[in-house]
Amino acid sequence: MSALRLKKPTAYVVLGLGLVLMAAPFAWMALSAFKTKPELAASPPVWIPTEWTLANFRELLELLDLPRYFLNSTIVAALVTLSNLLFCSMLGYALAKLNFAGRNKLFGLVLGALMVPGNLMLLPLFVLMSKMQLIDSYAGLVLPFAAGAFGVFLMRQFMLSVPDELLEAARLDGAGEWYIFWRIVMPLVKPALATLAILTFLQSWNNFVWPLIATNDPDKYTLPVALATFATDPNRANGANGVLMAGSFLVVLPVLLVFAVLQRYFTQGIATAGLK
Repeated sequence: MSALRLKKPTAYVVLGLGLVLMAAPFAWMALSAFKTKPELAASPPVWIPTEWTLANFRELLELLDLPRYFLNSTIVAALVTLSNLLFCSMLGYALAKLNFAGRNKLFGLVLGALMVPGNLMLLPLFVLMSKMQLIDSYAGLVLPFAAGAFGVFLMRQFMLSVPDELLEAARLDGAGEWYIFWRIVMPLVKPALATLAILTFLQSWNNFVWPLIATNDPDKYTLPVALATFATDPNRANGANGVLMAGSFLVVLPVLLVFAVLQRYFTQGIATAGLK
């Protein structure tokens, strides 16, 4: 009992230190977005701005076509998320609830795809998109990530928890497979859908390498690519650390908003899928 009393405060201290280490860079970035230039260059560094300003955000809007890049990121992330929710759910349902020849081998392929590093696929994807003439297009940014192996695995594991008796009762009442999938199974797996939506949106919103490779037209840049291009341009980014902090802060905001809205389902989905 005494050992447990000692372990509990120690665990809180360790977890608290971990939280501080993880949150400190984000807090620095968020606070720096509202600092004046002298405070950004101050030594020793100033954590809390003494004079809060929106000048960095105004300068960001003048230097970058931020609405266009924000729209590009929103379109790509939304389409990738919606397509993953649909296609991963359909394949997950088939692997969990339908009996057909080669089902286990197909699931083995899904597990094998999880082991392949994503960077290995960049060159084949680029060649494929080039031959399909989809470079510098929204389709070229969305199609390679329209369905992921992790999403299929997550949905399959969660759908195993749906009672078979419920589906059999629906079939006896004359319901077709599409009706069962869409009207019975999908409402029961909302936590898994929320988990997949958050993870997919986060990955797509922050995706940098593929949009950098697949776009040459600045009008098709996503926010991370536009900010990185701006940061490496010495003619525009020299001394504009506050502008970069403001841009980074705006990039993170939609992700935090999505997580805040769906966090209840996210926690439930991760916990339930992990038990299967």
